[in-house]
Amino acid sequence: MDDATRRLAAELLAVADEAAAVAVERIHTRRPEHFDIDTKSTGTDHVTEMDRASEALIRDVIGRHRPHDTVVGEEEGEAAGSSGVTWWIDPIDGTTNYVYDHPGYAVSVAAAIDGVTVAAVVADPTHARTYRATLGGGATCDGRPLHLVDARPLPEALVATGFSYDSVRRGEQGRVVAHLLPRVRDVRRMGAAALDLCSVAAGRVDAYYETGLSMWDFAGGSLVATEAGARLGALDGGPVRADSVLATHPDLFGPLQELLAELGADPA
Repeated sequence: MDDATRRLAAELLAVADEAAAVAVERIHTRRPEHFDIDTKSTGTDHVTEMDRASEALIRDVIGRHRPHDTVVGEEEGEAAGSSGVTWWIDPIDGTTNYVYDHPGYAVSVAAAIDGVTVAAVVADPTHARTYRATLGGGATCDGRPLHLVDARPLPEALVATGFSYDSVRRGEQGRVVAHLLPRVRDVRRMGAAALDLCSVAAGRVDAYYETGLSMWDFAGGSLVATEAGARLGALDGGPVRADSVLATHPDLFGPLQELLAELGADPA
């Protein structure tokens, strides 16, 4: 990046940081005892009034600082802008965990310039961790730099994944996991894509893969992971897509991608 873009990325990171902190204060610090719960794509795909409140607060912060940017959020869709900057908002990544008051949900705010994500904040309130990254500027967790260490061999890899809300697709994903389990150390299912990607960056898992995501699910966490040294791609070995994500140490990427392809993990 040139100096002007680097300065803009730092500015966007500061806005993302403020927006995520405001949202966390509302949904976590002041979590209500009761809230309304609706469903979206299926009966298990939850959305709450807190998802909507969180997104509204994030949009308000971005609007005050960056009124001409495009903003795309999971709950309210796209508000087009003219600046060339696009924000990807997941106001509560892991809503099912949030509904159950189970650890494993986050607020993810990411900014892209001309389609390239340059700044991201993923706030994990139940573990009191905040991940930050800028393109070319590295990734941190609460100010501590994140760097991947040596890759584990595939049989010793702890692999994270996620499942679809669609019951048929979820069943097929379960079949893949059943065949994956004997060939890796173990499998983890957090329920929040942004946190799974940050867990790769922090070394809490060795790899993460999933299909059927949206940009707001992985835009923030993917920048944290890549800036920590992870390789991102699609399960077919091509460039990463919103509906096909694999993140792991560069030395583990090839063997795991080949195994997942053998198991039919990518329906595309």
